[in-house]
Amino acid sequence: MNLHEYQGKELLHSYGVAIQQGKVAATVEEAAEAYQEIVDRTGSKFAVVKAQIHAGGRGKGGGVKLVKSMDELKEKAGDILGMMLKTPQTPGGMEGPGKLVRKILVAEDAYIPSPDECDEFYVSVLMDREKKCNVIVYSTEGGVDIETVAEETPHLVHKEYIDPTLGLQGFQARKIAFNLGLSGKAFKEMNRFISSLYKAFVGSDASLFEINPCTKRGDDSIIAVDCKVTLDDNALFRHKDLAEMRDTGEEDPTEVEAKEYGLNYVQLDGNVGCMVNGAGLAMATMDIIKLSGGEPANFLDVGGTADAKRVEQAFRIILKDPEVKAILINIFGGIVRCDRVAQGVVDAYKNMGNIGVPIIVRLQGTNADIAKKIIDESGLAVHSAILLQEAADLVKEVVS
Repeated sequence: MNLHEYQGKELLHSYGVAIQQGKVAATVEEAAEAYQEIVDRTGSKFAVVKAQIHAGGRGKGGGVKLVKSMDELKEKAGDILGMMLKTPQTPGGMEGPGKLVRKILVAEDAYIPSPDECDEFYVSVLMDREKKCNVIVYSTEGGVDIETVAEETPHLVHKEYIDPTLGLQGFQARKIAFNLGLSGKAFKEMNRFISSLYKAFVGSDASLFEINPCTKRGDDSIIAVDCKVTLDDNALFRHKDLAEMRDTGEEDPTEVEAKEYGLNYVQLDGNVGCMVNGAGLAMATMDIIKLSGGEPANFLDVGGTADAKRVEQAFRIILKDPEVKAILINIFGGIVRCDRVAQGVVDAYKNMGNIGVPIIVRLQGTNADIAKKIIDESGLAVHSAILLQEAADLVKEVVS
């Protein structure tokens, strides 16, 4: 689950991470109030207006603006609120439709006393699945795309691996501060920043914290000026307060609907819909589709309780994609009986009427022979298969 910048900063602040202070607003009036609070507190008329969407590169699309007066604040806030913001990370990139900006963050000027006296760093915490441990990735080249830095100047990107049994050690936080070229007060501040950031990452069961830029100000304080936070959906049951931060308006509507039905669904760019039980089998099914000359249109795991109602819901979700030319149902009957799934497919097909695309059903496992008989004798335009190769051949036949 992704968080907005303002939500991520609230989370970081709760763990003692120093952040750029600001207030979220949904209207120009709320933005004006937030701006006045900043002026009264800091004495500076400089502030930043930031669009709050789940995508990076907001500044490139005009979603981040510096303001120097109340009139300018109202103008920029009005321009950003309600705009369809296009960034390299929104669907379709800069040529796509963009994302609707519903909220903005009005934040204090982080570059005091002046940008010339500040340094920007990149710091992130994530899981390295190959090494089976968390890793802190950091660089002196903050404020720019880290991918570009890694490609053009890889020696400027450092990694510190954290032993999962020991956690972050003091010497590791000091090593990071040293490699960033800091000394004196800034060294101590970065040490504290890294330690608090890692506690927040572990404590919130996050899968990604990305601070870009992490800024050293003129007074040698270290703050998070921007942040990207991704939480592990599977751990949200332990964090009810964080789960409430979910903004479904930023997520794909079809995927949101699938979650409500207890289906694991991810839409892809393809022409063959998939309905499978089990994530591993779903991945293998997508490989089968590609080998047969098609392209998977989605990842969909119906789980172990694939009754008629759930199968029908899965059908409806898959068919929301107009690019789907066929549907491959691939079920291994271990926990769930194949005949139960087969009856679910037949019942769902009858309830929905003419589905309009060919359906290939491959059932293997408990009562697979009975399931095949149910499909074959249903009188519906459904192709049954037992072997994977049979299913692949049928996919190739219907999409070619």
